[in-house]
Amino acid sequence: MAFEQAEGRPEGEAPEGPAEVARRAQAGAKEPAGADRAAARSTDASSAPRTPLAPPAAPSAPGGSAGAATPAARARNAGSAARSDCDVVIIGAGIVGLSTAYAITRAAPGTRVVVLEKEPGPARHQTGRNSGVIHSGIYYPPGSLKARFALEGSAEMAKFCAEHDIPHEITGKLIVATDRAELPRLHSLIQRGREHGLPVRELGPAQILEYEPEVRGLAAIHVGTTGIADFGAVAARLGRLATEAGARIEYGADVRTIGRRAGRVAVRTAGGRIVRARALVNCAGLHCDRVTRLAGDAPGMRIVPFRGEYYSLSPARDSLVRGLVYPVPDPAFPFLGVHLTRGIHGEVHVGPNAVPALAREGYDWRTVRPGELAGTLAYPGAWQIARRHWRYGTGELHRSLSKRAFTDAVRRLLPAVTADDLTPAPAGVRAQAVLPDGTLVDDFLITEGPHTIHVLNAPSPAATASLPIGREIAERAVRLLG
Repeated sequence: MAFEQAEGRPEGEAPEGPAEVARRAQAGAKEPAGADRAAARSTDASSAPRTPLAPPAAPSAPGGSAGAATPAARARNAGSAARSDCDVVIIGAGIVGLSTAYAITRAAPGTRVVVLEKEPGPARHQTGRNSGVIHSGIYYPPGSLKARFALEGSAEMAKFCAEHDIPHEITGKLIVATDRAELPRLHSLIQRGREHGLPVRELGPAQILEYEPEVRGLAAIHVGTTGIADFGAVAARLGRLATEAGARIEYGADVRTIGRRAGRVAVRTAGGRIVRARALVNCAGLHCDRVTRLAGDAPGMRIVPFRGEYYSLSPARDSLVRGLVYPVPDPAFPFLGVHLTRGIHGEVHVGPNAVPALAREGYDWRTVRPGELAGTLAYPGAWQIARRHWRYGTGELHRSLSKRAFTDAVRRLLPAVTADDLTPAPAGVRAQAVLPDGTLVDDFLITEGPHTIHVLNAPSPAATASLPIGREIAERAVRLLG
């Protein structure tokens, strides 16, 4: 399951907006090193750099349309049919890619959309390995894309699930301080929640027990709008809605080369299939930076994969947890720490830690891809992370290799748990964008190049926010079509 994150900005420091992050990524863009350099040179793509955008305009209202196809648009589409197989090709059929396809078909009916996915089905990575939490947006600073899209998306996701009979529930959650040093950060979250207009309630130790009898803490807050959902089912439904509106989704289509010329892009898959389009949308998740280079654009960042390892409470002991219980996050890191989440099907997930993955799809220590690992080790940003955060990383590795250490971390929140209560559960890999100076990109990052849109950082809460993110990307894609 894909693990979740908090806003990784030191307390008291103003967060960078998306325009500033994109500017820094542009400044740090350089020729890819190692294996990535060879991959980038093997394509027939142009070398035109992508253009970062300032913060985008507000998306259209939920369920609204950015403009139906006009007679002129239909004529334009008909005239381009001989030159392009479709109007928009989307790479990646996770929840963001499928939401984008769905949104394009609603915003501009008649637009020809093709989705290419290398796996045999949708949502096989971050979406399908997600703990299923509908996030409230409390962690994210006002003005950030994460705050904006999570606040919109949490309500929209619950409504979408209700309309399409997808399992979901608004449960609320606790954020619990177990140490006095965490109390100022907890108070900051209370203030942020109120700034966002969220229903937050401050709790003392006795009140914590009213929600979670087995959880211990000095203080906590209850956030009423957090919930759970089956995001894999959401992604599948978005795919069906898109295909019913005319989009085409092709599975087993691993993109190998991308070329651009004469106002269009051409994508070639490993099977030799060529798709020509007037615009390309890169929603490739763990591989988004590599796809960006294939398109001839410079991402200015690199995906450094972090694996989140989970356990589940044994069925005999899952009554220890009623709902969702989180620690107070450390603002220096974009991870939420070991938490307790009762999923939509009743199972209780415990975790995660956060350890470097040895492959982009490295869901265990046995999965090693030397070329991908060499690319990570050759990246200056990866060494900067190791230099700055080696103490934190050592603790995470210890919890990965020692079940006893992992259990000790859980017992800070749940003293009654024992190592025997925990059984291994599927891990997830987080696609974390890292700048060359080692900065972990906090916010969603979406950039543009000639005829291209690249989603370069969309970890949690992207599943929660997938509907407004999809609309935002759709609006940009429609603008690229003219």
